[in-house]
Amino acid sequence: MMPIENALHSLFGFDGFREGQQQTIEQLLSGNSSLAVFPTGSGKSLCYQFSATQLPNLTLVISPLIALMHDQLDFLRTKGIAAASLDSSQSKEESQAVMSGVQSGDIKILMISVERFKNERFRRFIKRIPISMLVVDEAHCISEWGHNFRPDYLKLPSYQQELAIPLVLLLTATATRRVQRDMAQKFAIHPEHIVQTGFYRHNLDIDLINTQSHEKLNRLKAILNDTQGASIVYVTQQKTAEEVANALRADGYSATAYHAGLGNDIRSAIQADFMASKTRIIVATIAFGMGIDKSDIRLVVHFDLPKSIENYSQEIGRAGRDNQASRCVLLASLEGLSTLENFVYGDTPEPQDIDNLLRAIAEQTIEQEWETQLYGLSNQTNIRSLPLKTLLVQLELLDAITPKYSYYADVRVKWEGDRLAFASQVPDEWQVAYQAILKGIQYKKIWGTPDFDKLFNDAGLSRGDVLQVLEFAADRNILTLESKGLTEVYQVNASAFHHQILANQLHQYVDEKQGAEIERIATMIRFFQLDRCLNHNLARYFGDQHSPEHCGHCSVCRGKVLSFEPSPTTTKDDNAWQDGLASYVQEFAHHLGAKSPTTPISAVLITRYLTGLTQPLFTKVKARQLSGFGVYEEQRYLLVLEAITQRLSDH
Repeated sequence: MMPIENALHSLFGFDGFREGQQQTIEQLLSGNSSLAVFPTGSGKSLCYQFSATQLPNLTLVISPLIALMHDQLDFLRTKGIAAASLDSSQSKEESQAVMSGVQSGDIKILMISVERFKNERFRRFIKRIPISMLVVDEAHCISEWGHNFRPDYLKLPSYQQELAIPLVLLLTATATRRVQRDMAQKFAIHPEHIVQTGFYRHNLDIDLINTQSHEKLNRLKAILNDTQGASIVYVTQQKTAEEVANALRADGYSATAYHAGLGNDIRSAIQADFMASKTRIIVATIAFGMGIDKSDIRLVVHFDLPKSIENYSQEIGRAGRDNQASRCVLLASLEGLSTLENFVYGDTPEPQDIDNLLRAIAEQTIEQEWETQLYGLSNQTNIRSLPLKTLLVQLELLDAITPKYSYYADVRVKWEGDRLAFASQVPDEWQVAYQAILKGIQYKKIWGTPDFDKLFNDAGLSRGDVLQVLEFAADRNILTLESKGLTEVYQVNASAFHHQILANQLHQYVDEKQGAEIERIATMIRFFQLDRCLNHNLARYFGDQHSPEHCGHCSVCRGKVLSFEPSPTTTKDDNAWQDGLASYVQEFAHHLGAKSPTTPISAVLITRYLTGLTQPLFTKVKARQLSGFGVYEEQRYLLVLEAITQRLSDH
């Protein structure tokens, strides 16, 4: 055996590497940043886990989900590898212990979410730690052309440079060729260091069944009766998850709903019961499944259309990780198509919203500095928080703004011990600062607030200086430090901040993004109606050229080609649905005029209201209470928009 395989056996107890693992690890240990594209469940994590044990300093892992981190940490602990996470579920003492372990070098692997970088205390801490490797899990989140795009991920290349991390490993299960190139380019990974293994799964049976909505529940029960074992049923909306789970339970099935509307504790309990096989069927929105490492899922049913081919592939990829035969069934109908498209249209900022954003920045900038809190900015501009984050990142990429730092607007202090006696523990160079801080805190009963302006003017202490001393005291449990109200501070680059040019660039960007998302849905609809092997085409979509041309275990290979029947809402040529339109529009216009008289009313705004697409403005003016909110959510957005535009131009 080679030395690297000896180490694999002694550390992890495995006899050999799986496809792609050894190549990735050898590249990393030779100092080459790498991108690994392996299908779900084929051992991506081992690439960083093994490499981390061979590298001198800390390996920092960015992971999108706490559940995912905890599963991997449990595994590493069983192998005696020192790993930990910093996450929002921890107490102050727990996170303090982790930071001490990282500082002393006892902890080799630290897992965090990308949002952790927004924490000024963490940034100050991590800058002092030597790091050997940055690992980005679910790395397709960094590409605007990938699904599940997360704007905060776009900052990772600059964090890598700021922290001088020599090595990067990107991990993903679902990335098309375009997305792979985009990800690699952002981290300067050479094409020859992209490792892609076969995508084809020989044990997954793909079945597409034409089903109208009134037949879906009975069809689902028949499939559940035919297939033994753990099952996931995917739906689009939270209310469908509840309805389907209740209907199954009423018929004696062991089923539970899972969605983002449930509390964290409830979701963890549901997940634990499913993992322990106490619950057989989870009826879930897309919120479920990331980090579910259950190897014996025998059935994945799509009760509604998935969001994209990428999502579909990721969701069916959760079946049969033990390599045993498993079924993947789509109850195919176009009825949910308008819902999927509407999500995209609801996220796209209008030109006037983009104008409001640029105007807000210009008006709120003082001496080239702009401070903002995301929640307030979202309300002010009527842009939902994810698209708003995306626009701010775009403005960074266009050099119009540069993030300087972020801080918590509200910092509170509560003393747990004798603050005067504690002075003897404060390092000499901080003595003067400590005494100034004691005088510069204003108390309301037991909690006090540092007056940062006063401390700066009287003692020359910056916000960072004050927090450093308070954190030192908090770490020694002499006080409790609380912070909330995250404020982002940007430098506004006047030379690049041309309102009209930026407005055009951002408008073009959101238009292209909307077009790409709608096209992604259309590509998926075409994919499901192909007359050639589905497994083969799925593999090819992700750049795997070596899968069999006829798998023999998909509905097309069995001679059944799907063609979607037009759904009832798309076949109605008559415009009967428009009957109440005028009164709904009038009601909305009247309500908006009373609650927010300065808001211009546009065809897009009315359409979003009628199709039930939530906007910050609707929450502010309590639009949900009106009879017209969401009254046309089953209709296609563009159809409603057309009718409204027509009506407005007639008046």
